[in-house]
Amino acid sequence: MYLIESPHTAEECLGALDELLEMGPAVLEQYHFGCLVGVHTGWAIVNAESEAGALEIVPGSLRSKARAVKLNKFTADQIKEAHREMEEVPSKT
Repeated sequence: MYLIESPHTAEECLGALDELLEMGPAVLEQYHFGCLVGVHTGWAIVNAESEAGALEIVPGSLRSKARAVKLNKFTADQIKEAHREMEEVPSKT
């Protein structure tokens, strides 16, 4: 699972929206935008095999500025284990 962040300028906005629409209504449906409040960025969460695969949902004209962040969740046990591991690391002071 990846979080896509696709920033664009106000001048690029309508063109980017047109490109998304051309990719199909299902692609447009996956996005959330901040454009109406002046934050010209689109966000989407997608399942993909790789970062490159995730970025395929971004219009070609914006892909070089976009990023895909691989997401994960933590369980309570994983957090507790991380604390235990930190306690076991000797201090360097």
